[in-house]
Amino acid sequence: MDEKDEKDAPPRVKQLEYYALAIGHHIGVVDCLSPVMVIDEEDYFQWISKLPRGKARSKLEGLARWGEVEINKEHVSPLVAALAGAASSFLPEEKQWAGCLLQHLQSIGKEPAIYLVVRLTK
Repeated sequence: MDEKDEKDAPPRVKQLEYYALAIGHHIGVVDCLSPVMVIDEEDYFQWISKLPRGKARSKLEGLARWGEVEINKEHVSPLVAALAGAASSFLPEEKQWAGCLLQHLQSIGKEPAIYLVVRLTK
């Protein structure tokens, strides 16, 4: 397939490509994770405590239990809604974090192969 054919591929073919990438995960696919945002642990939990209770907040609170959470396409809609619902209560720095997260959520919405990993580092 040449470059033009790849860009013209129908959505079903693109989904096959994503599926092939997904089943290859940890079997030769290299994740190129690089930090997009760094937040102090205490600040992070204070920030997400302002989100309305529900799926999005529970997802982000999972960091306390698991030390790592993955954000993928299924989490985009609830997270966007939760961030919008809490926006008025955010401090200026928290608004910047929300803006950064929203940008990455939009990228995931456009390209389902992208995901974010939230990690505790010590």
